[in-house]
Amino acid sequence: MNKGSRSVTVVIPARYGSSRFPGKPLVELNGKPMIQHVYERAVDCRSVSSVLVATDDERIKQAVEAFGGRVVLVAGDYRTGTDRVAAVARMFAGEYFLDLQGDEIPLNSGLLTDLIEPFLESGVGIGTLKRVMDPREDLHNSAVVKVVTDVRGDALYFSRAPIPFVRDDSEQQAIAGLHYIHLGLYLYTKETLLRFAALPTSRLEDAEKLEQLRALDHGIPIRVWETKHASLRVDRPEDVPDVAERLQQYEVVRRELQNSGVFFKR
Repeated sequence: MNKGSRSVTVVIPARYGSSRFPGKPLVELNGKPMIQHVYERAVDCRSVSSVLVATDDERIKQAVEAFGGRVVLVAGDYRTGTDRVAAVARMFAGEYFLDLQGDEIPLNSGLLTDLIEPFLESGVGIGTLKRVMDPREDLHNSAVVKVVTDVRGDALYFSRAPIPFVRDDSEQQAIAGLHYIHLGLYLYTKETLLRFAALPTSRLEDAEKLEQLRALDHGIPIRVWETKHASLRVDRPEDVPDVAERLQQYEVVRRELQNSGVFFKR
């Protein structure tokens, strides 16, 4: 982690209660709770000053402390993970706060760098990432959030629906370079984060159940940068075996490269 003058604090909001997957942050993936995988990738990032988990549950707190992580209990009924991150920002000093979802596992810490480095040079208040959607991925899966941007890279809209809709494509499959997946992390200036949390829930946010639409609805732009780094996401219990297998495959390749003398940073 970087201990430089520009303070970037990664906050990982982790809630035990979930209608689709209770206890998700603690699900075991290859011998570690999922929250530990996310935490370790964040700690590896050279652009990050500090990392902490924000939770409302003693079980998650104990699990994080067991692997040596930093954790804070944030009691209260928060609308979204970002609102919980804002509560942490009120408690701690810092210039920038990165909201990294507890079920989004970066396979390489460079994914965070792809957001942090351009954000710090941009002067914008909110930034996030997108990745090209593979044609094999399901454009119509509502669990996969899509994003469209303007020529400057500012978000026009985020949706669970297949956007943009290609009228003349009879197969309606993802087109590389046109369809992008939105990744579940956001970087805020502290001022913008606290402003965001003070806003009422917007109609679009409530309709799509996407917190970032609160910002767009209230005229706060979100700059989107592209990354080529992969991440793994667990939405439902049935995702666990596939994510665990892919994590294991990744670690095997990483160890083989390290053993052969190839520099490979997580």
